[in-house]
Amino acid sequence: MINQTGSSRVVGFVVDVFCTGMIDVANEFNLPTYVFFTSSSAFLGFNLYIETLCVDHNQDHVIELSNSKGEIVVPSFVNPVPKKAFPADYWTQEGLDFVICSIRDLRKAKGIMVNTFLELETHVMKSFTDTNFPPVYPVGPVLNLDVVVKKAHDMDVIRWLDGDSTRIRTKWSSFCVVPTLSPHLAQSFEDPKVLLPDGFLERTVGIGKVIGWAPQVSLLAHEAVGGFVTHCGWNSILESLWFGVPMTAWPVYAEQQLNAFEMVVELRLAVDLKLDYKMDLFNPNVNTTIVTTEEVERGIRRVMEDNKVRAKVKEMSKLSRATLVEGGSSYASVGYLVQEIMSNII
Repeated sequence: MINQTGSSRVVGFVVDVFCTGMIDVANEFNLPTYVFFTSSSAFLGFNLYIETLCVDHNQDHVIELSNSKGEIVVPSFVNPVPKKAFPADYWTQEGLDFVICSIRDLRKAKGIMVNTFLELETHVMKSFTDTNFPPVYPVGPVLNLDVVVKKAHDMDVIRWLDGDSTRIRTKWSSFCVVPTLSPHLAQSFEDPKVLLPDGFLERTVGIGKVIGWAPQVSLLAHEAVGGFVTHCGWNSILESLWFGVPMTAWPVYAEQQLNAFEMVVELRLAVDLKLDYKMDLFNPNVNTTIVTTEEVERGIRRVMEDNKVRAKVKEMSKLSRATLVEGGSSYASVGYLVQEIMSNII
């Protein structure tokens, strides 16, 4: 905070969910700490429920539960949650230790800011009302919406989409992302043919395009994009909703299965490509699942043809923008948070 004399004063800390150890440091200086939770509030509520189960029963009970079949009622979800959607961390003692420590640290915070908005996760926000938990403030969607395309290969795919937008209503085209020249991956391939079937590039000339790394925000903002096959990372979901692009859910690991379940089953803002499987990305020998070409094709066709999902996503797009301006729910939530911080200043 900067006062009228121009001098500054620390009035509190804002920390990431992985830096909650700083709460103890802030407490030593009698300063409040607020945590920014970058996943969904549904996942926050899920973690809170898992911690409660561990306390009321024990961790062995939760591990057994995570590895069993069927569904379980979780307060932050309207529908019973399939146990196969549990993140891999909940299958082990070490993973549950982290979840328990994380929630215990969050309980020390003065408030939790979540990258979501009330209109998207209405039921979830209500589920926090009767819990002994710090106030939860939906302050999103917080997105980096810089859609300026800076690299030559990025411009190439945008030009390809520019040409495709004139015929999108009559014929579907597509593009494929493979790790060809990506600086973000440990292993990359200069020649995409190494990863693709023989003749693939030749067969898809004019109807498909292979690129190494997708300028995702730029692509979602483009009028020619009619659907998005996504791993269901929370940022990707929020970006897709912002631009009104319906999703095909293909989760991979971490909380992505729960995100996919929320989008497909809870909110009907996406269709599923593959949800009925468990996967441990860091131990591929466990529960290895092959997703077939038929499943991929079915998922893409569904997202392009489901007009109900498309209409709901378009409406949510409007709400995601309205929530951030004056009079919107996230705008008001930030205001309440600022008032709370200022009330603690002596």
